Amino acid sequence: MYHKPQHQQHNKHRTPYDPTQPVTRVRLPRGKEVLGIVETRLGFGKSRVVCADGKVRICRVPGGLRRELWVRPDQVVIVEPWEYEGDAKGDIIYIYRENQAAWLRQNNYLKTLIKEEF
Repeated sequence: MYHKPQHQQHNKHRTPYDPTQPVTRVRLPRGKEVLGIVETRLGFGKSRVVCADGKVRICRVPGGLRRELWVRPDQVVIVEPWEYEGDAKGDIIYIYRENQAAWLRQNNYLKTLIKEEF
């Protein structure tokens, strides 16, 4: 049986991710955007996110970013609240890498989100 060779997609311009690499630039929230930590994945492209403003939102990844952003629990993200029902819903528009999230923790951007255990 003949199998047609499948075309492999290669991204020549993207460098492999190295978590030990120093942080050069970190995107910070602008305007109405808030930082958040993904609590759980709910299915159907939605996640529950605990936001820095003290609210828990059901967030989705917008259609144009759906193939680029893969959301996992405990990731630090930027959430843009919706205009309507903004206290309960929002869009995930950016996901931080591990070294960027560590930089945010060191510089106290996530101090309202981190639960201290005694």
